[in-house]
Amino acid sequence: MKRVTTLLALSFVFLSACANDVEKSNSISAVELTEKERAILTTTSDKSFVFDFSINSEYKEVSVWVEKYQSGTLIEEIVGSLSAEAEGNGTIIFATSKLENDGEKQTFNIGISSNGHTGSVSNIEINPEDLVDMASVWGQLEGEKKSIDDELVLANISYSNDQVISSLSTDFFNDVENHIDELAQYDLVYLLKAEFKK
Repeated sequence: MKRVTTLLALSFVFLSACANDVEKSNSISAVELTEKERAILTTTSDKSFVFDFSINSEYKEVSVWVEKYQSGTLIEEIVGSLSAEAEGNGTIIFATSKLENDGEKQTFNIGISSNGHTGSVSNIEINPEDLVDMASVWGQLEGEKKSIDDELVLANISYSNDQVISSLSTDFFNDVENHIDELAQYDLVYLLKAEFKK
C-alpha cells in the first residue's frame, strides 16, 4: 500500500510538471496524456483520470470527492474526499487500485496539486458484490475546457451485471441534473466530482 501511494505521488509530481498550461481562466479540462505518462499511471493504478485547471484570484480552494450510486440511487455521498488551497494553475488526479480480495476491495486515490503544493488521500472501498465478475465502463469530462462556476462531474466508473453496457453520454457531463437517470442502467456507479470555492 505504501509503495502504491509513493508511486502515485511520484506520478503526480511528474504529471504536474509535464502537463500543458491551461490557457482559459476559471476552467478545467481532461489532460491528453503522453505515452510515457500513460505508462506511469498504468503501472501504479487500474483506472486513472487527470485534469488541469486554471483559476483567477477569486477562487481559493478546490474540493474533490467520490459519490456512490446503486441502480441510480445515491447511497453514499462521500466515499473519499480531498480539499486543498488552490491558486493559478493546478492538476487533479483520480486513480483506482487493481481490485483485491476477489473484487470486493479497491483503493481510491485522489490528488490535488496547485502552486507548488500537493495533497493526496487514499480511501479503501469495500463492496459486497464481486466487481471482477461485473462488466465495467468508465469515462470523463471531454472536449473543450469547462467552466468551474458550478459543481462538476469529472469522471465516472460504472459496473453492471449485464455483459454489454454503454458509457454515460456526453450530455451527462454537461448537464448532470437533467441526465441523472442514466445512472439507473448500472448496478454500481462511482462519480468523481469537484467544486471550486471562493
